[in-house]
Amino acid sequence: MSLPRINLNPPFNITRCSHVCLEVRDIAASRLFYEQVIGLVVTAEEDGVLYLRGIEEACHHSLVLREVKGETKCSRIGMRVLTEEDLDKAYAYFSDKGCTAEWANVAYQGRTLDVTDVNGIPLQFCARMPIEPRQITSFHNHRGGAALRIDHYQILVPDLPKALNSYMELGFWLTEYVGIDDESVRAVFLQRKGNPHDIVLFNGDGPRIHHFAYMTTETQNLLRACDVAGELGFGRQVERGPGRHGPGHALFVYFRDPDGHRVELFNTHYQVMDLENEPIRWDPHDPAVAFPWGLPARKRWFEEATEFRDVEVRETPIRPTPMTLERYLQD
Repeated sequence: MSLPRINLNPPFNITRCSHVCLEVRDIAASRLFYEQVIGLVVTAEEDGVLYLRGIEEACHHSLVLREVKGETKCSRIGMRVLTEEDLDKAYAYFSDKGCTAEWANVAYQGRTLDVTDVNGIPLQFCARMPIEPRQITSFHNHRGGAALRIDHYQILVPDLPKALNSYMELGFWLTEYVGIDDESVRAVFLQRKGNPHDIVLFNGDGPRIHHFAYMTTETQNLLRACDVAGELGFGRQVERGPGRHGPGHALFVYFRDPDGHRVELFNTHYQVMDLENEPIRWDPHDPAVAFPWGLPARKRWFEEATEFRDVEVRETPIRPTPMTLERYLQD
């Protein structure tokens, strides 16, 4: 597979990943988990909808939880654009591609555009939100993992080359990728905000959201989040970690929330803001990439993910080899 080049003149200006919209069965249980374990701040709660943000975030929300009955899914993942004009450009771009693009009336956001992209991923674009006080120096309000800000999403897609090309066309930069060579790529890391990733695409049955991630500062915050999870009865929701990633080198913990949605806390990043930075290839057969230290992930970590509402899951034609399964999908 040939790796596309950076598009320095995208059709509109995406600045960063912005927010994720999830469905939950019990808003009180979800509030307890995200407020006390992950350490998010509740901005508003009304009509069965909860709006939360990280302690560093000034914009109104980065996580929206909506209470529903029955099966819970992800309704949309959000991206910020720089200006209102970029919203109009996005509408024209996706309409020309034959994608569904509709203006939406969304609380606590400015003009909002709902789109289903060429990969079937339901996106939401906005340029503005109300501003709230940052809680970064309100230390007495910091709880659990003291999540700072939303950082990225990881999406499973059945056609990785198609998804990669579509997001590179939108101006995303390829920073890292996983593959034994440039023709056998199974994951790509794409960014707009100057660090390694805003969206990560892995080959898999999908589209489905594998996880969304919040950044924290101190290593101790990861352990405190685990301790609080155990104290509040969420101990089994600690799915993977603490451990260290190979790509990116971050210390991490993965949790499953009360509805099974996966959220990551991690503690470090590096900058990728200069054109001479070439994408880094990581060999999946190198143990230092899969798990430099710590226990390997369970099989479900690789296979389970949250479906998108009203989006058909398509099987990927590319499956891991027996050697990859033996190394990575350990029960």
